[in-house]
Parts: sequence; C-alpha cells; structure tokens
Amino acid sequence: MMRALMLCLFCAWLTGCAVNPATGRTDFVMMSERQELDLGARYNQEILKQNPPYADAKLQAYIQRVGERVARNSHRNQLSYVFTLVDSPDVNAFALPGGYIYIHRGLLAYLNSEAELAAVLGHEIGHVTARHSVRQQSQSTAWGLLGQAAAIGTGVGAVGDLTSVMGNAFVRGYGRDMELEADGLGAQYLARSGYDPQAMIEVVKVLKSQEDFAREQAARRGEAPAQGGYHGLFDTHPDNDRRLQEVIGPARALVGGNQEVGRDAFLQQLDGLVFGDSAASGIRRGRHFYHGELDFTLTYPQGWQLVNRADVLIGHTPDEQAFIAMTLEPADKALAPAEYLRKRVGNQRLVAGEELRLGTLRGYTAILQGQAARRVAVIYRGDGAYLFVAAVKGRASLESEDERFLEVIRSYRPLKATERKLAEPVRLHLVRAKAGQGMASLARNSPLPSDGEAQLRLLNGLYPAGEPRAGQWLKTLR
Repeated sequence: MMRALMLCLFCAWLTGCAVNPATGRTDFVMMSERQELDLGARYNQEILKQNPPYADAKLQAYIQRVGERVARNSHRNQLSYVFTLVDSPDVNAFALPGGYIYIHRGLLAYLNSEAELAAVLGHEIGHVTARHSVRQQSQSTAWGLLGQAAAIGTGVGAVGDLTSVMGNAFVRGYGRDMELEADGLGAQYLARSGYDPQAMIEVVKVLKSQEDFAREQAARRGEAPAQGGYHGLFDTHPDNDRRLQEVIGPARALVGGNQEVGRDAFLQQLDGLVFGDSAASGIRRGRHFYHGELDFTLTYPQGWQLVNRADVLIGHTPDEQAFIAMTLEPADKALAPAEYLRKRVGNQRLVAGEELRLGTLRGYTAILQGQAARRVAVIYRGDGAYLFVAAVKGRASLESEDERFLEVIRSYRPLKATERKLAEPVRLHLVRAKAGQGMASLARNSPLPSDGEAQLRLLNGLYPAGEPRAGQWLKTLR
C-alpha cells in the first residue's frame, strides 16, 4: 500500500496519476486530456498530408456514421470522433490521441459486413478510450512527444531520411496487453451498439487467412515471410486464442437481442472501390510502374519490390539493402538540370556527373560523395523535376547496385497510348453467385497476374477452399 502511495505521489510530482476513463485504473500519464486533444488535432493535419483521404464522399460518410454509432457507446463518448478512409492499399488502421481514427481502403476491401467494419473501428476506439498512446508516451523517455504520435499514426518517424522509410514502414501495435484490452473494449462497444461482438473474431479469421496466404506465397518464392501488417487483434493472437475469447466474453453478456451483422448492405457500399494502387498514386504491375495523371512509366529490376506512397516511390531489393526513391518537385527552369542538382545538394560534392538525354527530356545524374555515397539524378518534365536518390545499406558499396540504379533512372519515359489502360486501377465489383458457379470460374478473368482465385477467396472470406452459395453477393475484380 505504501509503495502505491509513493508511486502516486511521484506521478503527481511529474504531472499526475490519472484515472483511466475506460478501465477505472490509475495510470501514469504525463499529458492532460486537453493536451491529448490538442496533440491529436494538430497532428491530424500532418497525417492527412501523408495519407490522403479516399475520394468518395458517400463512402466516407458511411464510415463516419458507423464509427459514430460505436463511439456513442464508448467510455469517452463526449469526444468528437473523426473517422477517415485513407486512400491506400495497405491493410492497416490506426488512431491518434483525441479520437482521430483512420482505416485504409486496403483493409476495408477484405471486410465482409458492417459489423466487421464496426469491429475494426471499435478496436481503434478502444485504444483512444484507454488512452494507450498517452500511456505509452508517458512510459517512454526515448521518443519525443511528436515523434511518438507520428510513429503510432504512420509507422514512419518524424525524420526526412528516406533510408528510414524502409525499416519503419508500419508499427506493430501497443503490445499484447494493450491490444487485448482494445479488443475487449471494442467488443463491448459493438454489443452496446447493436452489432454482433462475434464480428471481432470474424475479422481475426479474415486477416489470419491473409497472413497464411502471404506465408504460402513467400514459401513458393523461397523467401522468408514478410513482417508487419495491421497491428492489434490480427497481429497478436489467433481467433481461437484463450485470452482473446476471455476478453470478448463479457461483451456477449451485453447482447440484447438480434445483433446486427449487415453483410449485404455493407457490400453494396464497396461496389466500385479501388483495389490495390490508385490512379492518383500510380499503378504497380510487376516490374513496371505506370502513372496516368503524370504520364510516365518506370521499370525496375526483376524481383525488386515497390513501396508506393503519396510523397515518394521507392524501389528496393528483396533484402531491403538497396533502394532508389523518386519524388516530384517544382522545376527551376532558370537552372540547367546539373545546376539544379548542385543547388539541391548544397555544399556536398557531386562527382562522375553526366547529362541524361531521354528522348526529348533533359536530365543530369551524378554520385553524391560521403561516408555513404549515393546516386542522385533529376529529370525535367514540363514544370516538374523528378528527383532520384539511390543508396545501399550496410557495408556494401554503391558500385554493387549502381548499374541497376541507372537502368531505373533511364527507364523513365512518357506512356504509350497502348499503356494508358495499364495506368487505370483495379476495382471491386459485386456479382451474385449463380447455382454451381465456383470461385475458379469467377477468377478466370481476374486482372491480377497470379493467384487471382486465392485473392477472390480472401476478399470473400472463403480462403483457402470455400465456395459460394447460390445467390450470395460476391466481390470480384476488374
């Protein structure tokens, strides 16, 4: 008892022990609720720059409506929650302090009912109501306050070095105890909102199937399974996990009657949803990248992977030891490309420079000397300057990958008329399953280069070998 009293006195000296609004426990926090709300509102503006909202006002309104329904039945229902559908193919969702919650359309595509959507939003609401980001920040002196918010929100620290993007693409959540706490709170909020709390388990099954699929694909290629994915209930425990069942159990006691699932109405909302890359960010197709709005294509070496973000396009080797990043900035037409590049690098020295002639386009490339040498380049196109930065990690020398870096840079060119369609996104379209119609026949015209049938099963909750019922609404791709 004396130890607890001394701890609280110490907490009060720093800022205070606060009663957690969701759990009733006394937590060590160094941020008032007002500070929490101000931080969320401030950083929300930065998040939206890095994660543009999906351009569908009707779908955005639907997600806000579902989220508000769940939030009204939470422990912090006085907050003004804002729910945003992010225009990203990543399977992810996250929350900022104060009630700013984001779900990527890549995750939305794999859900199959309104209750499952409510489960994802409820889980993130649970993080907000339990003040997990605030508690995590208060227990860590290693991260600055804004850097912590950035890492929780996007998985990318508040630094400008492109090399850090590769290693910090996603966060893995708040730790098992906090994730389970968010699961239990989210399930309670579902039940109180009239949704079936079993949806929390159903979402786990959906995402675990996707994880199994990714593991099988990696094994087929002879690679180690990729780490990452959506944090939380999907990343920390299987659907039959005893502790997961225990934290969701109390929510079942709150069920008051016929709890809503809402499968068909939810699927109708997804008709036409972009799947994979969007036209605004460009389309990845194997080794090639196509951008219709900016009218260009790039080609990468066989086996390289692409990370397509709103602010940067990154190609990297499978082991992530070499990468080339491209960004678009305004050109300074008063400067020749070589002068532009020298101005951008400031006092650093460029060597081995050479002019680039790509059809009618002008550019310049050189080596930026330093402890870790980099290949840099710029290509002028209209009012834009396409900037490339390429480097290797560890002890490898730039020369080991430089020829391939140059091949990527020199592959830049305008789209041909026959390539325009390749720059258009794949979309979800709903069809009703006919009697005797299987997933194999629906996948025959899949626009995906491989594993089209497996992807359709994943999208419809039928992985690995399920078949649809006659009359069932199904998501297809075209």
